[in-house]
Amino acid sequence: MDTIHLHDLKFRTFITSDAIRQRILEMAAMMQQDLKHENPLFIGILNGVFMFAGELMQELSIKCEITFVKLSSYNGTSSSGHVQTVIGLQTDVKGRNVVILEDIIDTGKTVAAFIKQLNEQHPESIRVATLLFKPDALEHDLDITYIGFKVPDQFLVGFGLDYDGLGRNLRDIYVRG
Repeated sequence: MDTIHLHDLKFRTFITSDAIRQRILEMAAMMQQDLKHENPLFIGILNGVFMFAGELMQELSIKCEITFVKLSSYNGTSSSGHVQTVIGLQTDVKGRNVVILEDIIDTGKTVAAFIKQLNEQHPESIRVATLLFKPDALEHDLDITYIGFKVPDQFLVGFGLDYDGLGRNLRDIYVRG
């Protein structure tokens, strides 16, 4: 088991790149089937989603589009409790079938706030896809259509997730400890 140090904390391997890759292939297959007639608009929430979104999009052969927004609610290893829009949505979603892509859903505050914003623009449908989901941390009522891995309520880094800017580039996902 590999151990890494980021800033002042130590992390150990939690989910390998091979397991991540396999699960993304499975999620893509589900989406291919569910969305094949919809020309969906995927909206990735930056920064953390970039690796998941990139890998997922490479596996989709359906007609689709992707765009990104940048929302922030983290400070260090904990949520600030406030969702800030850093880069807003530049694409019209009226009448579109939207799939929100997230790297991780813990409290659900960010996704819940973004869904509220999207609903004001009258999309046809909204689905949520997340690579990682912390059911024990969830504080908002969310319907998550696609879940990569259910994980414990622990701090994770790697594959897009960071600790104060470090670790996003790691191919595996690591847990603090």
